[in-house]
Amino acid sequence: MERTKTGIPGLDELLNGGIPKGSNVLVTGGAGTGKTILTTQYLYEGALKYGEPGVFVTLEGNIRDIAWNMESFQWDIKSLQDQGMFTIYKMSMEFASQKETLEDRLAEELKEIEREVKDINAKRLVIDSTTVFGAYLEPSMLRTTLFKLADSLKTFGCTTILTAETQATKNTFSSFGVEEFVVDGVIALYFTPPNRSLFVRKMRGTQHDANPHPLTIGGNGISVNPRDNIIWDAIK
Repeated sequence: MERTKTGIPGLDELLNGGIPKGSNVLVTGGAGTGKTILTTQYLYEGALKYGEPGVFVTLEGNIRDIAWNMESFQWDIKSLQDQGMFTIYKMSMEFASQKETLEDRLAEELKEIEREVKDINAKRLVIDSTTVFGAYLEPSMLRTTLFKLADSLKTFGCTTILTAETQATKNTFSSFGVEEFVVDGVIALYFTPPNRSLFVRKMRGTQHDANPHPLTIGGNGISVNPRDNIIWDAIK
């Protein structure tokens, strides 16, 4: 099986070598758990270490702020952008006209994301975050729309990570209770001050570690300690 190495210290060891190539993986967690850091680091390390261009798609963040946050870890983002190895795209779900439907808007945005992917021959893609869709969709439409989104992303030829904001509880793995069922893998992040941890909830098509592990955020980004386990009851 071909794998996409995340490049995040310790994480690939938990994934038996990396994420199965072409998969869609959901990274979940409450506010401040490190979701955006993990996903941007995934793109940065992919470009720097493995020569794989990446696209970061944000639905709610400011492009300048995202770049600034990445540079705070001493990551030379501008150089990668200049080399065509990394780009940030702001996705908008605001209707272009009164006649436009939600399906029309999503279809147009997916076309634009595909163009961004093709422009740099991206192999890695991040969508941050799926939680925003809840503001535009009725609950009855949410699962179908997210399934269509995940299915469409697979046609782009990337290994994709999506994020979801969750309640700060250890057994909640998505915002709406459906996202984890339309993706191939789920990685949950937790922050029970002062301790952080990471848990691979599922990863289709491969064996993976089944225990929570310590996670740290330092000057160079995120790292995971695959040698030490966290007791499940210690996670709130």
